[in-house]
Amino acid sequence: MLSDKNTELLKEGAKEYSVILSNEQTKKFSQYARLLVEWNEKINLTAITEPEDIVIKHFLDSLSIAGLIPNESKTLVDVGTGAGFPGIPLKITKKNLKVTLLDSLAKRINFLNEVCNYLMLEDILAVHSRAEDFGADPKYRESFDFAVARAVAGLPVLLEYCLPLVKVGGIFIAMKGPDGREELNESRKAMDVLGGEIEDVDFFTLPYSNIERCLIKVRKCRHTPTKFPRISGIPTKNPIK
Repeated sequence: MLSDKNTELLKEGAKEYSVILSNEQTKKFSQYARLLVEWNEKINLTAITEPEDIVIKHFLDSLSIAGLIPNESKTLVDVGTGAGFPGIPLKITKKNLKVTLLDSLAKRINFLNEVCNYLMLEDILAVHSRAEDFGADPKYRESFDFAVARAVAGLPVLLEYCLPLVKVGGIFIAMKGPDGREELNESRKAMDVLGGEIEDVDFFTLPYSNIERCLIKVRKCRHTPTKFPRISGIPTKNPIK
C-alpha cells in the first residue's frame, strides 16, 4: 500500500522520535494502511485516506509518544482508539508492550481485530466498551502502567476517562492539538480530584507538516475516588471544573 517514497517518509520521520523501523515493521505499517483504506469504504474509520497523510497524521503522530513509553513489558490502554491510533503503531514498534484498545463502537472493534490478526500482533486486545464502564470494572480499574488518548475529548473529560484506569505511579498521556495549554488551565480541578499531577508538557510540529501538537504527561499520584468515573454520558455533559 505504501509507496517507496512514503515508506521512506515513515522511516525518516520515525527517527525524529528515536524510533528505528525494521523492514518487517515498515511492512506491517504498509499492510495496516491498506486495511485502513479498504475498511474505510465499508465503515467510517477516518477522513484521512491519502497514503502520505496516513503516514504523517496517523503513524508519525502515534509514534510521537514512543519516547515516553519504555521498551520493557508494560501495560497500556488506548482509550477511544478509533482505528487503532496510537495503540497499534506503538505495538508494532514495541514488541513487549501489552496493549488494550478500547472503543465504544463494535464495528471498529471488528476492524481492530482484523488488523491485529493480519499483522500477527501478540499481547494486544480490542475491547468493546465505553470508558466510563471500563474504568468502573474492578478487573481493569487502576491496572495499567499507561493510558493514552488521542483527539477524543477535552482534557477534563479525558482525565475522568483515563486516570481511573492508571495504577498509582503510572502515567496518562493526552495527545492534543495547539489548544492543549488552554485545556490545561481548565483541568486543574479535575487533576486534583482524580489524583493526577502534570509532569511534562511538550509542544512540537509533526514531521513534514505545519501541524502543531501538544503532549500532556500526567502522573497518577494517588488513588482515584471510587465514584469516578461517573456513569456514561455524565463526564461529557458535566466535566469536572
